Amino acid sequence: MKNTLKKWLLNGAMLVVLAVGLAGWIWLPWQGVLIVAVLVALWLVLTRGGRLALAATRIGIASLPQRWGASSVIVVGIAGVVGVLVAMLAMGAGFQSTLNSTGDDTTAIVLRGGSQAETNSVITRDQIPLLSTLPGVARDEKGRALLSAELSQVVNLVSRSDGTDVNAQFRGVGEMAWAVHDRVRIIEGRRFASGKREMVVGQGAKTQFRDMDVGSTLTLGNQAWTVVGVFASGDAHDSELWTDVDTLATTYQRDSLQSVTVRTDGKPGFEQFKAAVAGDPRLKLEVETTRLYYSKQGGGLTTLINILGKVIGTIMAIGAVFGALNTMYAAVATRAREIATMRAIGFRGLPVVTAVMLETMLLALLGGLLGCAIAWLLFNGYSVSTIGSNFSAVVFKFHVSPELLWSGLKWALGIGLVGGLFPALRAARLPITTALREV
Repeated sequence: MKNTLKKWLLNGAMLVVLAVGLAGWIWLPWQGVLIVAVLVALWLVLTRGGRLALAATRIGIASLPQRWGASSVIVVGIAGVVGVLVAMLAMGAGFQSTLNSTGDDTTAIVLRGGSQAETNSVITRDQIPLLSTLPGVARDEKGRALLSAELSQVVNLVSRSDGTDVNAQFRGVGEMAWAVHDRVRIIEGRRFASGKREMVVGQGAKTQFRDMDVGSTLTLGNQAWTVVGVFASGDAHDSELWTDVDTLATTYQRDSLQSVTVRTDGKPGFEQFKAAVAGDPRLKLEVETTRLYYSKQGGGLTTLINILGKVIGTIMAIGAVFGALNTMYAAVATRAREIATMRAIGFRGLPVVTAVMLETMLLALLGGLLGCAIAWLLFNGYSVSTIGSNFSAVVFKFHVSPELLWSGLKWALGIGLVGGLFPALRAARLPITTALREV
């Protein structure tokens, strides 16, 4: 009883140490991984035990074709884990990258005090002239304030992919919007005309929703609207529809506005404008840079996607570990006489453990490379949409970055480490005389 309890405690302690070590490995920067790889390589090349481990590894790898069916379980299982993990993280990275690229540090967005998004902000029309006279506001060559008072309306559109209803952002803007949002450019058709029910659509919206081609007509707010152009901005605005702010307000019977976007005279101008708004008791508005505003809009969803990706990846990784354990235990049992013979002729426990571990890590590396390749080929640049903070669709592309691929490979090697450790220890403890008598 005492020995059994001691064995369970040792196994439990080993699992805890292994879990901590695995977590440390996943978070280890590339410089740390390089140092570990160099140290292992030096040990393999410069020491007698390392050279014996390399010799034993070559023997094991040479026998892989004879048991490729079982070994492929490790490769395919780990490839699935890495593929799903990288794809999920690429979705979060693509969404956040789209929001982070929207706006800059010299453009301000003005909302009602306490508002977290445009949907719950209200700005009265009499406040607009006050904002245009404040210091820090940039002006065009005619002396006009580069200020765009805007209205946002969530509308129902039909998805191109499955025909379901999807919320989209229908933004009303004024004449100065094209100068304030200087990244926006018409790539097809023309701009909408003031006072008419015409609209231009973002290139992302065109790919995701039906009836977005130039010349198409769709009904919104019980009125017929004509698509006259397509614009590109390379950011979150690509998901929107734009029209004349007064026409949109009339259609939806809106008296007030929701936000004001202001181009300022550089960073000093932004600070000057922000201080002027805060110091005017008539306004009761808040100012922040458009870059900060849009980057905050995806914070919660990006975190959720990353957590889900890692939770799903962890669950799948546990399954892959058990697959690797079963495969390597079977490989050790199949090669029992071979391993016992190596030990009988001078291979000690450490080279045998290292050989089995290196073999498993090689299979894990193959699985990781396969999973990364699948994720990159299938998902990098894949366009999808999700609901943003304004309860409307944000079109973005999966971004499979080198950093995510590197993380996927580290997960693969971590799974191989865990999956090969216990079979390797069993191989090192295998009784030589018993194994040699097996037929």
